[in-house]
Amino acid sequence: MSDQMIAVLDWIAVLCLVAGALLSLVAGVGLVRFPDLLSRMHTAAKPQVLGLLLVLVGIGLRIAPVETGVFNVGTLLLVGLFQIMTVPVAGHIAARVAYRSGRIREDLLVTDELAEHLERRRADEPS
Repeated sequence: MSDQMIAVLDWIAVLCLVAGALLSLVAGVGLVRFPDLLSRMHTAAKPQVLGLLLVLVGIGLRIAPVETGVFNVGTLLLVGLFQIMTVPVAGHIAARVAYRSGRIREDLLVTDELAEHLERRRADEPS
């Protein structure tokens, strides 16, 4: 690759790294500032994963022109894929446990579809 192309890729990588770091910072601030568990879980999952993906893209752009074989872009893809697949599942499970244990603020809920579902299941169960 030409030196000019490597310089452009370096600048794009820097922008991705800075944007990813800022999104992770916003996620951290949201964890402290939001009032209830569900809002905190939302801010912990969405911007944090996007921030991590931007950081991974930045690292991938930075190491792609000077690939050494020790650490390749495939590893970054696996890390990103693992995060995309596990964070929503973990968030869903944690939210469901928090709901069932009564640790959420029901006054902040606009629609409570899970309560309707649980009421239907309780009504269908034999006494």
